[in-house]
Amino acid sequence: MLKINAVIMLQRRGEPAMNRVTIGMDLGDKKHVVCALNTTGKTIETGTVANTKTAIGDYSKKYPGATVVLEAGTHSPWISRLLTELGHHVLIGNPRKLRMIWDSDNKSDSRDAEMLARIGRFDPDLLSPLQHRGEKAQVDLALVKARDILVKSRASMVSFVRSIVKSLGQRIDACSSASFHKKAREQMPEELKTSLQPIVETIELLTMKIKEYDKNIEKISVEHYPETACLQQITGVGPLTALAFVLTLEDTDRFTSSRQVGPFLGLTPNRDQSGNLDKQLRITKAGNGYLRKLLVGSAQYILGPFGPDSNLQRFGLKLAERGGKNAKRRAVVAVARKLAILMHRLWRTGEVYDPLYKPHHGALPKAA
Repeated sequence: MLKINAVIMLQRRGEPAMNRVTIGMDLGDKKHVVCALNTTGKTIETGTVANTKTAIGDYSKKYPGATVVLEAGTHSPWISRLLTELGHHVLIGNPRKLRMIWDSDNKSDSRDAEMLARIGRFDPDLLSPLQHRGEKAQVDLALVKARDILVKSRASMVSFVRSIVKSLGQRIDACSSASFHKKAREQMPEELKTSLQPIVETIELLTMKIKEYDKNIEKISVEHYPETACLQQITGVGPLTALAFVLTLEDTDRFTSSRQVGPFLGLTPNRDQSGNLDKQLRITKAGNGYLRKLLVGSAQYILGPFGPDSNLQRFGLKLAERGGKNAKRRAVVAVARKLAILMHRLWRTGEVYDPLYKPHHGALPKAA
């Protein structure tokens, strides 16, 4: 009776999946397993579909206007866009939340497809549905991600060279990664040049390519995403962070409140509350890890010796002064969360940023 009443309530709320065919699609690299349910929840078809636009398009024509439930993954962005263009209602499940599938003792692709369909049909909120960005944003974000790959490769090579030099009782002076190849050539031991010179040359080449990416990112920001200029009013937020922020969120209206950006980016603590016990846990780390890293880097600059006086800095320093285990680290994360909220507000309103705004209690402006 409880289940029947729940179904009636969902139908009254106008849940679209109850009144149309629902298809669960367990995505694979070469083929996808599908399970189609009719409006009463009965399985009407199971099978596989090749991972091509033609095959997916042909299959979807059998059930026009169906609700298709996917799990977020490598292929889900373009497949969800394709199915939406073909007139389907697409739900994209958050893999972090679908424990009822991953923790099953009877896991298989066909069962996963059926579970996705049944969850999407009964209550889509259980999927913690995600929203994929548009194709243009995905293409432009690839530029940001490609730069990150080069930065990581360079950092790994710099660390390797320093380690090998130290193993012979010498060291290369501290310097930025961008100038490391110059220092390395000057201070590298003669006996290591045969081994390390090719790596140093590669580091130099990577530095040149990273600078090219930086120029392209700045150019794209100015020409296609002028709103990034508003975000760069905040000292510590450069073109890279501003562009990554805009491309990741894509639409300011996806959040009814700026404060929702913190949880979206995984910058709020996990919670384990029961009775009088309310544990202090680490942040959820949900959402885009790269943007979260950039925001934390900006927060570290704001709290560092070169960060100018601002409400953000005062807020972070006040938290750090409380002491306790990992106080400074928690302060950095808290500032990163406040920074994300502030950036969303500036983006949505187009306001001129005042680092010492709101004289009442010296706090940040209240997020909308």
